[in-house]
Amino acid sequence: MSTLTKPNHLGRKISRIRELRDMKQEALAQALGISQQTISAIENSETIEEDRLIEIAKALGVTVEAIKSFSEEAAINYFNTFTDTKDSQMNFGYGNGNHCTFNPLDKLVESFEENKKLYERLLQSEKDKIEYLEKLLKEK
Repeated sequence: MSTLTKPNHLGRKISRIRELRDMKQEALAQALGISQQTISAIENSETIEEDRLIEIAKALGVTVEAIKSFSEEAAINYFNTFTDTKDSQMNFGYGNGNHCTFNPLDKLVESFEENKKLYERLLQSEKDKIEYLEKLLKEK
Protein backbone atom coordinates (compact mmCIF):
# COMPACT_ATOMS: atom_id res chain seq x y z
CA MET A 1 0.00 0.00 0.00
CA SER A 2 1.38 3.39 -0.93
CA THR A 3 1.78 6.10 1.70
CA LEU A 4 -0.03 8.46 -0.68
CA THR A 5 -3.31 6.65 -0.04
CA LYS A 6 -2.89 6.71 3.76
CA PRO A 7 -4.07 9.74 5.72
CA ASN A 8 -1.41 12.09 7.05
CA HIS A 9 -1.62 10.70 10.60
CA LEU A 10 0.95 12.73 12.56
CA GLY A 11 0.45 10.74 15.75
CA ARG A 12 1.36 7.48 14.05
CA LYS A 13 4.42 9.13 12.50
CA ILE A 14 5.53 10.38 15.92
CA SER A 15 5.02 6.90 17.33
CA ARG A 16 7.16 5.28 14.61
CA ILE A 17 9.94 7.88 14.92
CA ARG A 18 9.92 7.41 18.69
CA GLU A 19 10.16 3.62 18.25
CA LEU A 20 12.96 3.97 15.70
CA ARG A 21 14.82 6.16 18.20
CA ASP A 22 14.34 3.34 20.75
CA MET A 23 12.48 5.68 23.07
CA LYS A 24 9.58 4.67 25.30
CA GLN A 25 6.46 6.79 25.71
CA GLU A 26 7.49 7.42 29.32
CA ALA A 27 10.85 8.88 28.23
CA LEU A 28 9.22 11.17 25.68
CA ALA A 29 6.63 12.22 28.25
CA GLN A 30 9.36 13.05 30.75
CA ALA A 31 11.27 15.06 28.15
CA LEU A 32 8.12 17.06 27.41
CA GLY A 33 6.99 17.36 31.04
CA ILE A 34 3.67 15.61 30.39
CA SER A 35 2.15 12.23 31.27
CA GLN A 36 2.59 8.99 29.36
CA GLN A 37 -1.17 8.92 28.83
CA THR A 38 -0.94 12.29 27.05
CA ILE A 39 1.76 10.88 24.75
CA SER A 40 -0.52 7.93 24.01
CA ALA A 41 -3.35 10.32 23.16
CA ILE A 42 -1.04 12.39 20.93
CA GLU A 43 0.13 9.26 19.08
CA ASN A 44 -3.51 8.34 18.45
CA SER A 45 -4.31 11.82 17.10
CA GLU A 46 -4.32 12.46 13.39
CA THR A 47 -3.57 16.16 13.83
CA ILE A 48 -1.41 17.92 16.40
CA GLU A 49 -1.04 21.59 17.29
CA GLU A 50 2.03 23.22 15.72
CA ASP A 51 3.49 24.32 19.09
CA ARG A 52 3.18 20.79 20.49
CA LEU A 53 4.65 19.37 17.29
CA ILE A 54 7.70 21.64 17.63
CA GLU A 55 8.24 20.46 21.23
CA ILE A 56 7.89 16.80 20.23
CA ALA A 57 10.27 17.21 17.30
CA LYS A 58 12.87 18.78 19.59
CA ALA A 59 12.49 15.96 22.15
CA LEU A 60 12.83 13.33 19.41
CA GLY A 61 15.86 15.08 17.92
CA VAL A 62 14.25 15.60 14.51
CA THR A 63 12.75 18.51 12.63
CA VAL A 64 9.03 19.20 12.36
CA GLU A 65 9.36 18.69 8.62
CA ALA A 66 10.88 15.24 9.25
CA ILE A 67 7.80 14.27 11.24
CA LYS A 68 5.38 15.67 8.66
CA SER A 69 7.11 13.99 5.73
CA PHE A 70 8.00 10.72 7.50
CA SER A 71 7.16 7.53 5.67
CA GLU A 72 8.02 3.94 6.51
CA GLU A 73 9.34 3.27 3.01
CA ALA A 74 11.62 6.32 3.06
CA ALA A 75 13.02 5.31 6.45
CA ILE A 76 13.75 1.78 5.23
CA ASN A 77 15.39 3.10 2.06
CA TYR A 78 17.41 5.58 4.11
CA PHE A 79 18.80 2.91 6.44
CA ASN A 80 19.44 0.50 3.57
CA THR A 81 21.73 3.02 1.86
CA PHE A 82 24.42 2.83 4.55
CA THR A 83 27.52 1.09 3.25
CA ASP A 84 30.14 2.27 5.70
CA THR A 85 33.08 -0.05 5.12
CA LYS A 86 35.43 1.83 7.44
CA ASP A 87 33.61 0.76 10.62
CA SER A 88 31.87 -2.35 9.33
CA GLN A 89 34.15 -4.64 11.33
CA MET A 90 33.29 -2.71 14.51
CA ASN A 91 29.57 -3.37 13.97
CA PHE A 92 30.11 -7.14 14.03
CA GLY A 93 27.45 -7.55 11.36
CA TYR A 94 24.61 -6.14 13.45
CA GLY A 95 24.38 -2.99 11.38
CA ASN A 96 23.36 -0.99 14.42
CA GLY A 97 25.30 2.09 13.34
CA ASN A 98 26.93 2.51 16.75
CA HIS A 99 30.43 3.76 16.31
CA CYS A 100 33.06 4.12 19.00
CA THR A 101 33.88 7.74 19.72
CA PHE A 102 37.08 6.63 21.45
CA ASN A 103 39.92 4.26 20.74
CA PRO A 104 39.26 1.01 22.65
CA LEU A 105 42.99 0.37 22.97
CA ASP A 106 43.46 3.75 24.64
CA LYS A 107 40.73 2.83 27.13
CA LEU A 108 42.43 -0.51 27.78
CA VAL A 109 45.79 1.16 28.41
CA GLU A 110 44.09 3.76 30.59
CA SER A 111 42.43 1.09 32.74
CA PHE A 112 45.73 -0.80 32.96
CA GLU A 113 47.44 2.35 34.25
CA GLU A 114 44.66 2.90 36.79
CA ASN A 115 45.01 -0.69 38.01
CA LYS A 116 48.76 -0.26 38.25
CA LYS A 117 48.35 2.85 40.42
CA LEU A 118 45.84 1.04 42.64
CA TYR A 119 48.22 -1.91 43.10
CA GLU A 120 51.07 0.46 43.92
CA ARG A 121 48.92 2.17 46.56
CA LEU A 122 47.88 -1.22 47.96
CA LEU A 123 51.50 -2.35 48.08
CA GLN A 124 52.53 0.85 49.87
CA SER A 125 49.70 0.36 52.36
CA GLU A 126 50.89 -3.18 53.09
CA LYS A 127 54.48 -1.96 53.51
CA ASP A 128 53.24 0.68 55.98
CA LYS A 129 51.38 -2.00 57.95
CA ILE A 130 54.47 -4.21 58.10
CA GLU A 131 56.60 -1.28 59.23
CA TYR A 132 54.09 -0.41 61.95
CA LEU A 133 53.88 -4.02 63.18
CA GLU A 134 57.68 -4.34 63.24
CA LYS A 135 57.85 -1.12 65.27
CA LEU A 136 55.32 -2.55 67.73
CA LEU A 137 57.31 -5.77 68.06
CA LYS A 138 60.56 -3.89 68.78
CA GLU A 139 58.88 -1.90 71.52
CA LYS A 140 57.89 -5.07 73.39
